[in-house]
Amino acid sequence: MSESTIQARVTHFPGRRSSRKTVMSVKAWLGTAVALGILGTSVILGPSYFGHSAMASAPLAPTVAVSIPAEQNIERRLLFLGQFSAVQQVELRPQVGGTLNKIAFKDGDIVHEGDLLFEIDPTPYQIRLNQATAQLQTARAKLELATLQSGRADTLKQSGFGTIENADQRAADKKAAQAAVDDAQAAVHDAQFDLDHTRMMAPFTGRIGTHMVSVGNLVAGSRAATSPTTLLATLVSVDSIYLNFDMSESDYATFQRERQRQMGPLADTVEVALNGESFSRQGTLDFVDNTLDRSSGTIHARATVPNTDGLLTPGQFARLRVAVSKPEPALLVPDASVLPDQSDHVVLTVGPDGVVTSKKVLLGDLRGGLRVIQAGLTPSDRVIIEGMPMARPGAKVNAETKTLFAQN
Repeated sequence: MSESTIQARVTHFPGRRSSRKTVMSVKAWLGTAVALGILGTSVILGPSYFGHSAMASAPLAPTVAVSIPAEQNIERRLLFLGQFSAVQQVELRPQVGGTLNKIAFKDGDIVHEGDLLFEIDPTPYQIRLNQATAQLQTARAKLELATLQSGRADTLKQSGFGTIENADQRAADKKAAQAAVDDAQAAVHDAQFDLDHTRMMAPFTGRIGTHMVSVGNLVAGSRAATSPTTLLATLVSVDSIYLNFDMSESDYATFQRERQRQMGPLADTVEVALNGESFSRQGTLDFVDNTLDRSSGTIHARATVPNTDGLLTPGQFARLRVAVSKPEPALLVPDASVLPDQSDHVVLTVGPDGVVTSKKVLLGDLRGGLRVIQAGLTPSDRVIIEGMPMARPGAKVNAETKTLFAQN
């Protein structure tokens, strides 16, 4: 029954004061009834009914996956970017000039030591050789005559029919004839040298580049490169190849400390990876320079890498890893578990009470998707490996333990 209806019915009672008291008593009666109804409901349904909504509104602790760090014996390695260069590289330039008659290779071919590469017109040099040979024959004939005359003059001198002066003159003529023969022989050798170098042979086995001059062109040559010469092609070796790289001053200091501690030789194995490949190739570190570059603060180093498949090309870039220590126990965690924190790195761990804690760590290199932790973790730390976006330092989480396998 509504309050207005009750009030309307009460207005029929005589007396204003009595009607007001009646209305107030009716209101008090209605309030008591409502309170009794609520109390009865709570007794019937129980206190859990009203507390359920409050419990439902309380946030649940997020669930994350944790694991202790993987332990593995690994060596400390330094990672560099290097560039290949040829072990042997030569610019093919003629030692004699003339008209280029022949190119005996295809651009980019593998040529072998002693193979014919270029041929220059030999006609002028053959003519010069013939001339030198003729002069040698003339000099030898004169030497024979001078030898005979010197012998007769010496005989006449001993018998008293010849003068000493005549014998001495014939002996001098013989020596001059011998010198002329020697000079003619040198001219023959010189002409033969030029003739031989009209045919350019491969000095070693390697891959030849494109020819820079076509057949029919006049090329300039010089034996001692005292005058400009014509570049015909370039040749590089392919059996093995250099990988050049630069160490920073800090990396070089680490390298030197480890080498002094090990007291081992410089010839160490390095791992090499081309673009898009894993570190499947191996080479030998065989050279470190003796001075640091003051302008860059780096020192030059070099490794020699076998090139049996011919895929390594001078000028190509590659990554290489240099092991600078013997295998030692180390802790590893997934690389995704490492979070940047300004200039530092941290990982999130879960304590026995389920509270998330942030730990600052010192990073090493990657090993198959796992990051080496050099400092900051213990083998018993439970590191969050899944669900990191739902965890924050100081908050409680539900931790599910998973096993983390070390990878090579």
